[in-house]
Parts: sequence; C-alpha cells; structure tokens
Amino acid sequence: MNDIVEAVGTTATGGLVARTLEPTASGAAGHAPAGHTQEKSCLNCGTPLLGPHCHCCGQRAHVHRTLGAFAHDLLHGVLHFEGKTWRTLPLLVWQPGRLTREYIDGKRASYVSPIALFLFVVFLSFAAFNVLGSGDTAAVSADGIEKAEKTYDENRAELSNLRKEKAALPPADEKRRAVIDRRIADLEEDQEGLEILVGGDGENFRREIAEGFKETSLPVEGPLAETIRQVRSNPQLAIYKAQTNAYKYSWMLIPLSVPFVWLLFAFKRRFGPYDHTVFATYSIAFMIALVALASLFFYTGWGGIGSLLLLYAPFHMYRQLRGTYALGRFSAVWRMLALSLFAWIVIALFATVIGMLAA
Repeated sequence: MNDIVEAVGTTATGGLVARTLEPTASGAAGHAPAGHTQEKSCLNCGTPLLGPHCHCCGQRAHVHRTLGAFAHDLLHGVLHFEGKTWRTLPLLVWQPGRLTREYIDGKRASYVSPIALFLFVVFLSFAAFNVLGSGDTAAVSADGIEKAEKTYDENRAELSNLRKEKAALPPADEKRRAVIDRRIADLEEDQEGLEILVGGDGENFRREIAEGFKETSLPVEGPLAETIRQVRSNPQLAIYKAQTNAYKYSWMLIPLSVPFVWLLFAFKRRFGPYDHTVFATYSIAFMIALVALASLFFYTGWGGIGSLLLLYAPFHMYRQLRGTYALGRFSAVWRMLALSLFAWIVIALFATVIGMLAA
C-alpha cells in the first residue's frame, strides 16, 4: 500500500514538473466553459481581456477559489491528456523520425516538447518500478541487513538440527516426523526470501563481495579505490542509493548521449547540436518507457511479450535516424548499429557516475 501511495505521489510530481515546463499544454487555444470570462481585466497583469485567456500573459480569465477547483487543477495538471499528447505518442512509437524532424523545424504547438515528455516518462517509469517492488529488497537499512543475516544463520543451524533429529527418529514415530517436516518446509521457505539479502548460496552477501575484491588487489588508489571499499562494506545500501540517484540524475543521459550522436554526423554541417539534443531526448524517453513496459510484462509472467518489445528498440532507432536526418537505408542501418554500441557506452558511463555518487 505504501508503494502505491508513493508511486502516485511520484507520478503527480512528475506530471507537475512537466506541466511547469509546458504551461500552455492544457489547450490555451481552446475556449473556457461558459461563465469563465467574468473579469474585465487579467487578474495577473491587468491587461484588458478579449477572450477566455489573457493575450499578454496567457492566464485564464476566470480564476477558481474553491478547494474543489484546486483538486480539479491538480488532476487536470497530472492526468489531462489533451490533443497534443495524442498526436505526440503515436508518432513517438511508430514515426519517431517525423516527430523529431517536425519539432526541430518549428512545429512546436502540435507536439509535447522532448524535455517535458522525458521528465514525465522518467517519473512515471520509476513510479511503476516502485509498484512492481523493484526497490523493496534494496531499500533496506544496514541494521535490517544485519538482522536478516543473523536470522538466516539461525535458521540454517535449526535446519541442520532438525534434519539430524529426523534421521535419528525411529520409523514408528510418524507424528514427530510430520511435525519436523512441516517445520523444515517453513524454514526453507523463509530462507528463500532471506537469500535475496544475504546472498544466493547462503553466505554473507557483504562477505562474498569482500572475498572477491581483496584490499591488496585493488588496481587503483584514491577516490575510485575508496568508492570500491564503501560499496564492498555495504553493497545493499549502495544499491539503494544507486537507484535513488539514477532517478534523480536520469537527465544526465541526455548530455552523455549527444556527443555520440554528433559523432555520427560530424561531417554533415547542416545538422547542429540542437538537432542531436532533440533526437537524443525523444529517443531516451521512448527507450525508458519501453523498458518500463517490458518490465511490467516480465513481472506478470509474460516474458515473451517483454522480450519482443525490447527487440523493437533497434528498429525504432533506425526509423528515428532515417526520418530525422533524411538518410538512406544503408546509412541508417550502419548508424543504428553504431548508435546501439554508443548507447551501451552511455549506460556504462551513467552507471559509473551513479555508482560513485552512491558510494
């Protein structure tokens, strides 16, 4: 229940942030309902009104002053999908090149801006991951991990004793044997859950990391070595902090990606940094949404559909490259392959930065 409440709150925050970046997204060109133009002058800037919106600052002519209106504005800001959203999403899914090129060429009022779409997708995706419980095992305090390790060791010792007792029972003592079997089954079920925290083979999770990376085997010294030591000392806490930082610093994917997109068109001067930034932002927004949707299918047991969705990613990249930069088939294919490799480099760089921030 707490995860759902947190997810709703996160989604609302994301929606409000995106709406802040696009304050006119709720249909400034439309007409307000009857009775919403009672004022003669704009309450914000004082300009005489000529319609349902101020032609100077864009504020609505009528301002609500009730709690019901406040709740309506909240829901409207978060959940209201006006015409431009329904025009943007189909193109983002199937004709990303056309969407990117038209936005670059100045057709802005028809589509959701790339940064607003990116922010909303990021907030919505992380809210979905929270609902799916992706952060449950990572969001554990150091004390909680210590208790889990202690319980795991106690259960393992009890299981050993129970099995020895069962082996020593006389064949006629079926009643005691049944009691032991039930207790063993309960303990084994508990151990399966605890293994997530303390390591799959039953050893202390942090101790396993330490054994894999001895102090004397660190190839570097300085900040990186200190980061490795901190992650080794409390890996679960590091994972939790990494998830949180990935959510907060997801915008870094854009500046990390743009230079690699530029490399693909370094000798085509008609395409500038702005073109590449719009391309990268729309592309990353779609890929995050695709991964979130695929994760939902994996979580619900429909892994085949989730895998098929992920296979669409390179084809989407191909279509966006070809449509945005007016490329031929061969040019789009080799750039898609190169960009796919660059994407993994960007992910590795992003993961490195997040890991260092989490340490």
